[in-house]
Amino acid sequence: MSANNLSGYWMPFTANRQFKAAPRMIVEAEGMYFRSSDGRDVLDGTAGLWCSNAGHGNPRIVKAIQTQAATLDYAPPFQMGTPIQFQLANRLVGMAPEGFSQVFYCNSGSEAVETALKIALAYQRARGEGTRTRLIGRERGYHGINFGGISVGGIVGNRAMFGAMLAGVDHLRHTHDPARNLFTKGMPLHGAELADDLERMVALHGAHTIAACIVEPIACSTGVLVPPQGYLERLRAICDRHGIMLIFDEVITGFGRVGAPFAAQRLGVTPDLITMAKGLTNGTVPMGGVLVRSGIYETMCDAAAAGAIELPHGYTYSGHPLACAAAMATLDVYEEDGLFERAAAIEPYWQEAIHTLRDARHVVDIRNLGLIAGIELAPGPHGPGSRGHEIYLRCWEAGVLIRVTGDIIALSPPLIVEKAQIDRIVETVRTMLKDID
Repeated sequence: MSANNLSGYWMPFTANRQFKAAPRMIVEAEGMYFRSSDGRDVLDGTAGLWCSNAGHGNPRIVKAIQTQAATLDYAPPFQMGTPIQFQLANRLVGMAPEGFSQVFYCNSGSEAVETALKIALAYQRARGEGTRTRLIGRERGYHGINFGGISVGGIVGNRAMFGAMLAGVDHLRHTHDPARNLFTKGMPLHGAELADDLERMVALHGAHTIAACIVEPIACSTGVLVPPQGYLERLRAICDRHGIMLIFDEVITGFGRVGAPFAAQRLGVTPDLITMAKGLTNGTVPMGGVLVRSGIYETMCDAAAAGAIELPHGYTYSGHPLACAAAMATLDVYEEDGLFERAAAIEPYWQEAIHTLRDARHVVDIRNLGLIAGIELAPGPHGPGSRGHEIYLRCWEAGVLIRVTGDIIALSPPLIVEKAQIDRIVETVRTMLKDID
C-alpha cells in the first residue's frame, strides 16, 4: 500500500500521515479475530470499537441483513413506517429498565446524544419549564463528536479546534481519585460526594435553568473511570429533588458489556433517558437510539397541537430497515447464546487476570467493571501518549488489538471471549510492557 493510493480517505481520529506511512489494514473478521492484509490473525481485545459484542461475522446476523436488503432496502421514516421498526422498539422497551416506554431511532452514538439532549430540552418546555435550557455534563466525559456531544463532553482535545460550544453548559468534576482508589476491583469506595457538584450548580445557576444532566455510567473513552459506590444514586436523588432530567450515555455500556442489558440495571439506578448504539447491531449496520422513560412522550404529545409534529427532529436513516434487521438478529444472538449471562459469569476471571498486571512495568493503576478494563501507564520519555501508542503498535504486531487513550490501555473484548484468550491478551500486554522503555 503506497501513500498515493491511500491519500483519498481522510481517516477519523487518526494521525493520517503517520498511518499512511505504515498502514495497518484489516481485510476479514470472524469470531474473536480480525485478519490483517499480511495474512495474520489478530485477537480482538476491544470488540472492534466497543461494538462487536457477539464477535465478528455471526451468520445469523449476516443472513438477516441479506434477507432484509432483498426484501425492503429502504423506506422513508418521515410520516410512514415499516413493521420491523415497531417490532424492534417494543423489544428494546422490554429489555430496558422498568418504566421505559418508547425508542427514538438515529444512526450513531453521537446522534443518540444529540437526540437525547433535544428531547430533554423539548420535554422541559412542553411541561411548562421553558426556562430550563442549561445542560450539565462532566469533565472527561465522552458523548460523541457532534456539537451537543462535545459541549456536554469534557475531553479537551475533542473541543479545542472548534471554538465556542453550546451556550449555558456546565460540567461536574470527574470521579477519578487516584489518591484514594488506586487498583480498585469494581466500584471504588470513595467519591460519592462528587455528585454534590450538581447541588452547587443548582445554587449557582438556579434549578429553573437546568434541563438535564448527562453522564456515562462508566466513563470508558477517557480511560475507564468506574463510578464510586453511591455516586449515581446521589446524582439521581439530586435530579429528582430539582426537576432535572438524568441522561445515561450507554452507547458503550449497553447490550451486555457489564453483564446486563444496560448498566442502569447492573448499577441499580434508573435515568430518564438512555442513549444506545454500538452493540445494538453488533457493529454491523450503523444504528443508535434513545430509550425514553414513561410520561415524557405523553407529555410532549399532549402539549402539541392536533396534527402537529411533536418533536421536529429525525434523520433520513432513522430506523433504517437493514439496521432494524441487524438489531433484531443481534438481540436474538444475545438471548439465544446467553451472552449477557456469559459476560457476568466470566467477569471474575477477567478481573483477576487484568489485575495480575498490577506489578507489570510502567503500570500505575488498573480499573475495571464488567468486561471493561483500563490499565493506566506512567507517561513515556517522549511525552504523554507516547508510551500508550508504542504499546498499541507492539500489541498489533504481536497479534492482539488493544485500544489506547493517551497512556491508558482500554480493553473490552467481545462477550464470546474464552479464558485462554483473556490470558493471551493479558500476557501480550505484559510482555510488551516489559520490552518498552
